[in-house]
Amino acid sequence: MKKIIILIIGVHICISCNKKKRHTNELLDPMQIVRDSLTTELEDIYAQGLTNGFGVAIVNEKGTLYSNGFGWADKANHIAYTENTIQHIASISKTFIGLALMKAHELGKLKLDDPIDKYLLFDVSNPNYPNEKITIQHLTTHTSTIVDTKHYMENAWIIAPNQDLSNVYENYPYQRLNPSTTEISMERFLKDFLTVKGKYYDKENGFLKNKPGGKFEYSNIGATLAALIIEKSTGIPFNEFTKKYILQPLEMNATGWALEDVDISKHSRLYYDLNIPLPFYAAITYPDGMLISSSNDMAKYLTELIKGYSGNGTLLNKKNYKALFTPYLSEDNFDTRNEQNPYNDEYNTGIFMGFSAKGYIGHTGGDAGVVSFMFFDKETKTGRYLIRNTNSDDEKGPGQFYDIWKKLGEYTFKLN
Repeated sequence: MKKIIILIIGVHICISCNKKKRHTNELLDPMQIVRDSLTTELEDIYAQGLTNGFGVAIVNEKGTLYSNGFGWADKANHIAYTENTIQHIASISKTFIGLALMKAHELGKLKLDDPIDKYLLFDVSNPNYPNEKITIQHLTTHTSTIVDTKHYMENAWIIAPNQDLSNVYENYPYQRLNPSTTEISMERFLKDFLTVKGKYYDKENGFLKNKPGGKFEYSNIGATLAALIIEKSTGIPFNEFTKKYILQPLEMNATGWALEDVDISKHSRLYYDLNIPLPFYAAITYPDGMLISSSNDMAKYLTELIKGYSGNGTLLNKKNYKALFTPYLSEDNFDTRNEQNPYNDEYNTGIFMGFSAKGYIGHTGGDAGVVSFMFFDKETKTGRYLIRNTNSDDEKGPGQFYDIWKKLGEYTFKLN
C-alpha cells in the first residue's frame, strides 16, 4: 500500500510539473528566447579573446530590440562592459554635427549654400583657388578640399589631466596624445590650421589641388569647422546646442562631449592591446569624434534616425530630414570608391551621413582604442550599432569585429 501511495503521489507530481512547465513555456516571450540566443552566440565570439569589451544594439523605428555589453570595461578592476557602459564613439560623432546643422537651418540661423566666411572671424580659402568660396555644404559632403595633414594627427588630441599615467601607453603611434598643457580652444586651433599665418598652416598639403565642390576628401578639420559655424550662427556653444536639440529630447542622459559631462565611473577604459590601457584623452577638435555615449543611448539615437528617414522623426521637420539623408555626390566626385563593401560609408554622403553602395546609411568610426559601426537599412527600417574598446590592428581583430556585426545582422531579421 505504501508503495502504491508513493507511486500515485509521484505520478501526480510529474503531471503537475509537466502542466507547470507547459504553462511557463506558454508565458515565455518568444523574442526573449531569441535575445537569449543572440547573447549566447555573442558570448561565444567574445570568448575568442581578441577584445576586452564591446557594446551592441539592434533597433527598428519603434525602438530598441536588443542592447547589451560583453567582456570588460576595466579589465584590471574586473568591471563588466554593459549596455550602460560609456565610451567615445569616434567619427560616428560627425552625424551629430549633420543633425545639428539641419536644426540650425530649421531655426533660420544658416543656409547650406552659405559661404563659410559669412560666419567666421578668419579667412579660409583654398590657396589654389583663392576666389572660389567654400560653402557649408562643401564641408558637410567632404568636398571643401580641406585636408587633414600631419599637424592634425599630431596636435588635436590631449591627455586628460589628473589621472594616473604609470601603467598606460601614452605614445600611441597613429594619433599623438599630447600633455593637457597643450590644450587650446577649438576656434584657435582651426585658425592656426587654416589661415596663412597660422602655426599649423600647410599651403602645399593642407588643400587639394581641386576646386571646392569637386573632389571628395574626408576631412576631420572640415567637420570641426562646420561645428564652429553652428556656434557662430546660433550664438550657442556646439556642445550646448546638441545637448538642447538632440541629447535632451531623446533622453540620452548618459551622453556628453567631455569627461566632466558624464559619469566617469561608467566610462570604459580604452586599450592599446588586450593588456595595455590607454590614458583617458580628449580632443581640441572634439565634434569630429569625441561624443561619449552608451549602447542604450545610441540605440535611442539610431531609432530617431530611422524615424526621420521614414518621415516620422521628432528632432527635425520632414523637409530637413530629407535634406539630411539626400545623397549629394556622383561618381565624378571620387577618384575611386568601393562598390562591393556594404558598409563603405564613403560611397556617397548626405549631411555628414554616409551611404554605402548596398543601401545602408550611417557612419563608421576609429580612434585610439575605439572601433565603431552604426548603420540602418533603408528598406527594412532596422539598424545596428557596435563599438569595442580595444584596438583592432592585428589580423584577427577586424575579423572578429565583422563576425559580431554579421551576427547582429542575422538576429536583426529574427527580432524584427
